[in-house]
Parts: sequence; C-alpha cells; structure tokens
Amino acid sequence: MDFGIAGDSALVTASSSGLGLASAIALAEEGANVAICSRDDARLAAAEKRVDQAGRGDVLAVEADITDPDHVKAFVEQTVAEFGGLDHVVTSAGGPPSGPFLDTLERDWYAAYDMLVMSAVWTAKAAQPHLEQSGAGTFVAITSLSVREPVEGLVLSNSVRKAVIGLVKTLSREFAPKIRVNAVLPGAHETARFTELIEQGVERGDLADYEEGLENWAEDIPLNRIGDPRELGDVVAFLSSERSSYVTGVSLPIDGGKLRS
Repeated sequence: MDFGIAGDSALVTASSSGLGLASAIALAEEGANVAICSRDDARLAAAEKRVDQAGRGDVLAVEADITDPDHVKAFVEQTVAEFGGLDHVVTSAGGPPSGPFLDTLERDWYAAYDMLVMSAVWTAKAAQPHLEQSGAGTFVAITSLSVREPVEGLVLSNSVRKAVIGLVKTLSREFAPKIRVNAVLPGAHETARFTELIEQGVERGDLADYEEGLENWAEDIPLNRIGDPRELGDVVAFLSSERSSYVTGVSLPIDGGKLRS
C-alpha cells in the first residue's frame, strides 16, 4: 500500500532510539524527508545513519533537548528551513524514572511533566502554523498503554501521560479540519527502556534472568509475544498518511491485545 507521503516533511522528537527512532525509520521508508533529534551526539549520529539508509528522502539530525522550549522551537524552525515546510509531526519522549509513589521526589514530578507533556505542548505550538499550511498536516503523540491501565512501579508514567491524551483530544477538535491529531498507546516493545525495566527486575531478585522477564511480560498478552518497535513505527506512518484521512482524535493501543479496557 502506498501511504502517499513520499516527498512530505516529517519531524520526530526524541528519535535517536526506541519507538521514536522506529517511527522515523518507518516514515523514511515511505519516502518522507525526516528530521530527528536527541541530546546525545553519538546516538544521534547513529540514528541519522539508520534513517538515511532506510529511506529515499533527506534526513536532518538536530541536537535538541525536548525539555527546553527554545530547543523545541529551534528544531521545528530548522526542519521547516531545511525541507521547505512541515507536514507531519510525531512526539516521542523517554520514559521517566520507575519506582513507587513514596520513593518519588517532588522534582521528579516536575521533570516528568516537562518531558512528557510540555514537550508535546511546545512542539504542537511551534508546528501548528506549518502543519496548517501543509494541507495534509498530521500530529501523532506516542504515549503508553498506562494511560488506560496503570503499570506497576511506573507511577510517574501512569499519572503524567494521561495529560497528553487530554491534549490530543482537545487539539483534534481545535486544529480540525486542516490538521489531524492522534495518539498511539504502545504496550511492551523490545526497546532499551523495556530492557532496562527487565534488568531492574533481575537486580531486585524478582526475575531469574532476562528470558524470564520476556516470558512474564508476554504471558498476559493474547498474541503471546513482545512487540517489535517496527510494528509501532508502521502504525505511526499510517496515521501520518492520507490512508488514514478520516481518522482523528483517536488513542490507538498497539499492545498485542493486552488492554482489557
């Protein structure tokens, strides 16, 4: 299926690894010009190479901290200057520290809010006029299944990410009809963040090894396996494409059927 976005311009935040990188690669494979960003020079360079090898369009790699509004605005402006416009935005962010409520400091809450919520707010505000001008503008926020069902030990993610869903639903109406706004709710995908959570379980003695962690995560998933980041990226590319032209305001789980709600 031709997604019809070849030659379009796309921007993906926090995209040097994980689901952000998977989304950037999927968009590049569809022929879009893709801008990626990261705070880490080495990881950014490696990601730029992977996105470039995957696609037919151009790649722009920008060092940027998505918790800094000036960095976010500059990232959007550089993308528009490089590609001559902006058609698609995908917001991604690393997961905040894990842990129970009583071990979480007040500053952790503020940091998580900036990383997960305000980064999306700043990106949407900077990108909106360009997306509106596009004629085919899309905005996709990568969040988590925890906005529907809390995940044990992830109080920050469970609590703060819900605000992104409220933002997405609101923007889907305020930005309509020229910009479509959706969210994806990833379940367990084998990313660095996922590996870190399993390794923490092994260190605590809750798991014997990594393989047991994989089995434990998969046992309550109807498809009986952990997701490949590519599977998430492909859905993001679809939601960014003209093939989903009547879809907006949706929060779509990509979790192998794990959610019961």
